Amino acid sequence: MEFKLVSDFKPTGDQPQAIDLLSKNLLHSKKYQTLLGVTGSGKTFTMANVITNVQRPTLVISHNKTLAAQLYQEFRDFFPNNAVSYFVSYYDYYQPEAYIPRTDTYIEKEAEINEEIDKLRLMATTNLLTRKDVIVVASVSCIYNLGSPVEYGRFILELQKNQTINSRTILERLTDLQYERDEYGAKRGTFRVRGESIDLFESNSDFGLRIEIENNTIKKLYIFNPLTGEIIKVLEKTVIYPAKHYMTDPKSYKDVFPQIRKDLKERTDLLKSKGKIVEAARLKQRVNFDLEMIQKIGYVNGIENYSRYFDNRKPGDPPYSLLDYMNYAAKDWLLIIDESHMTIPQIRGMYNGDRARKETLIDYGFRLPSALDNRPLRFDEFMRRIHQTIFVSATPDEYELSLTRESHLPGGVAPAAHLEGESFDGVVEQLIRPTGLVDPKISIRKTDGQINDLISEIQKRVEKKERVLITTLTKRMAEELSNYLEERGIKVSYLHSDIQTLDRQDVLDNLRQGEYDVIVGINLLREGLDLPEVSLVIILDADKEGFLRSRTSLIQTMGRAARHSNSQVIMYADTKTKSMDLAIKEVERRRKIQLSYNKKHHITPVSIKKEIRARLVEEQKEEEKTVKFLTDLENKEVILPDEKELLIKSLRAEMKQAAGELDFETAAILRDRIKILKER
Repeated sequence: MEFKLVSDFKPTGDQPQAIDLLSKNLLHSKKYQTLLGVTGSGKTFTMANVITNVQRPTLVISHNKTLAAQLYQEFRDFFPNNAVSYFVSYYDYYQPEAYIPRTDTYIEKEAEINEEIDKLRLMATTNLLTRKDVIVVASVSCIYNLGSPVEYGRFILELQKNQTINSRTILERLTDLQYERDEYGAKRGTFRVRGESIDLFESNSDFGLRIEIENNTIKKLYIFNPLTGEIIKVLEKTVIYPAKHYMTDPKSYKDVFPQIRKDLKERTDLLKSKGKIVEAARLKQRVNFDLEMIQKIGYVNGIENYSRYFDNRKPGDPPYSLLDYMNYAAKDWLLIIDESHMTIPQIRGMYNGDRARKETLIDYGFRLPSALDNRPLRFDEFMRRIHQTIFVSATPDEYELSLTRESHLPGGVAPAAHLEGESFDGVVEQLIRPTGLVDPKISIRKTDGQINDLISEIQKRVEKKERVLITTLTKRMAEELSNYLEERGIKVSYLHSDIQTLDRQDVLDNLRQGEYDVIVGINLLREGLDLPEVSLVIILDADKEGFLRSRTSLIQTMGRAARHSNSQVIMYADTKTKSMDLAIKEVERRRKIQLSYNKKHHITPVSIKKEIRARLVEEQKEEEKTVKFLTDLENKEVILPDEKELLIKSLRAEMKQAAGELDFETAAILRDRIKILKER
């Protein structure tokens, strides 16, 4: 099936030329391109059109779950008839296995798996192995060890109507595929037997598969609703994929187990030679137990730490990941790295943090050295596995720009200039917004008397029912400024990482609704922060060089005002730093292009109108009494064991609900609260 884009909108502004250039460069085998698209210019819609033009399986990587969820929903709306998949970490709560030598504390791996996300992950890999019209939206978890796509694709059960096979053979094969027998439930990853019929609840589906057998022959195959029993679809044949990504072939045990035991002996001998008798005994006990479990049931908690043996990899060889599934499924696929200035550094940093934790476990006899090979990809390994790539960002870093320029050889299809924007060396600019909105006006003002000046500017916006963002450098300054503004009668709140609220989004919704006129924060540059009512962004200490006042951060922060027709940015600074100068010049360049386009096409900018999510606010009112009770309980100096158990149970239920709704920010806050409670 081909990709078919479904939308009521047509490309406008800079979108047509961006779509055309990106598509042509892909067809001309340019490996790297950069889409430099300003906030609100419709970058996702542009990428959807490019995918339609090139008709290739596509992997989209985002730097966090929340933005990945937004992209997944958008692409799913654009391609309702194609396989749009979602692949992020499936943990609602995750405490990795670790050891703290200083206090002799071993922390066992503890995880709460989100069943819905686990289903979507399995659906993503199944889609890749069965069809070509696949878009996978993923977080950086896609570079972690996933198990061999060859093994996963080989461990399948093919069934068809009138096939000669007995129920015992099917049941044994389902067990090999890691499905469990459960006669009373209808849980994913299980099967049940009803006379000569078998009901299977596949791990990548919400529905059941019924296999009706008579006289060792399959008479009927159909998909049914587990709740109502309604037949949804009758099948002539079907392919059943494993219940888990990590699969081990029992036939390989005779080759793998001797090697593991050989490495175990060498490691225990080494530990003993160093006088680490306890560590050697601990390791021997752990590994022997794991091998016994694998031999009996084909699986053990932590089996991924032995994946190198079962994958037939050498020490140090990279693990299999979702990228290998992409390469296994298609020779020519497309990679889109969203918000590349954030995503690439995150991919680059994953390996070292994981290795440091594993080395301690190995040194103290909790794991074999093979655990080091259950890891995320190194950045160089990641780069070797990707194909044609489009970096997408409003502020791409020099790394992706340099890759783009190097790969775009002279004589490429992108001209030196197009329309009012520019395309140079494979960097395609998308500066024109469909709404006609332009980047904000920028002014620099001295710090002397800045508080009185900013109050005056706030009051002007309040009279027009517009909103204001103020960004500071420290939490203390954010809180003190908020208190001072509140004393002056301004409706204000501050926003930073220590804010005591169930969801930071509620504060932003309150700003949009007018309960606040101003929000003071430290880092208000977050990609995806959508506040159409904000017309003024104030940057204090703009001349203090650093991460929060870098060129990229300043441009991102200023972009928070770009969804209003009366947008303005005020920087308070006594000097103009290099970062300020570069950021101001870039924003003014974009603004000039946008104004010229609007004038030429007689466009009057219109502020964006967007409905406010009411869900969180409504839920908070409905559950106010329960929330207050639980909060009071959590704040007690001494919590009784039964109270702690009740509180953790309640928080865990909230966390699962939030993660199920793809609201990962709330889920992460609740996860941290659970962790703190457990340590009390």
